[in-house]
Amino acid sequence: MRSPEDLSFEGATAVRPTSDPGLFEADVHELWTVGDKPNGGYLLALLGRAARATGRRGADPDWEVVSASITYLRPPDLGPATVRTTLLRQGRSAAHVRAVMMQDGRDLVDAVFVLGALPAAPKPRYDGTEPLHAPPPEECVRLAPRIPGGVYVGIMDVLDLRLGPETLPFTDSPPPGDARAELRGRTRFADGREPDPLSLLFSVDAIPPATLMIGSTGWVPTLQMAVYVRARPAPGWLGIRMSANLVGDGVVDETCVLWDSRGLVVAQSTQLARLRFPDELG
Repeated sequence: MRSPEDLSFEGATAVRPTSDPGLFEADVHELWTVGDKPNGGYLLALLGRAARATGRRGADPDWEVVSASITYLRPPDLGPATVRTTLLRQGRSAAHVRAVMMQDGRDLVDAVFVLGALPAAPKPRYDGTEPLHAPPPEECVRLAPRIPGGVYVGIMDVLDLRLGPETLPFTDSPPPGDARAELRGRTRFADGREPDPLSLLFSVDAIPPATLMIGSTGWVPTLQMAVYVRARPAPGWLGIRMSANLVGDGVVDETCVLWDSRGLVVAQSTQLARLRFPDELG
């Protein structure tokens, strides 16, 4: 039976301090998965919560994660885990914190975070980001947790992720020769929870791989990811775009951009991942 902690972002990313100031206990929850593996953005948000608690000590209590770089060494199992944090540097305007998730004495996920102040109402001097070009939520198609012949994607039970009809990857038709490896749509938590800076660490990775649009399999495990949080998001739907850039030799780099309901860029990410195509399977 699923507990409230499984369903809520706060519960699923909760960390419990121990007598050691840099050590936290946590649980990797079953709903926040793709297949039988925890989602990478979920793990980043969980580690980010521990890093934020460490970086705020003796500093501004309103500091948030503004940058994160994470390396996935091995996928954690569901269940108890330990998070070790190390304060690398603390200054007047920023703190640098390392956080490592461990199970059975093995390092599984290793991340470095930068904490600092985030503007509530940013005023960009220049924004060269290509516009989202996605329909409003009511004109998008919500993704189900399971597709015919596919694995169970638990994060779709906690998310309301909707993609524009022109970028739906799950069809029976082969991709056209001029297909663009890009997904565009709208996203929010299914329970109505509003976005905040910490949840953006999850949202940038909570979308199918864009390479599905050019015929890849759904097996696209992340090796490394960098995330930049640019502003505190306004309440409401987030706009999301995931794009693949260079695909080849079993590797892809993907870029994700999140916009809030004001149309402002609030987070960006780049990740390197492995991938396969059906004609490469033995």
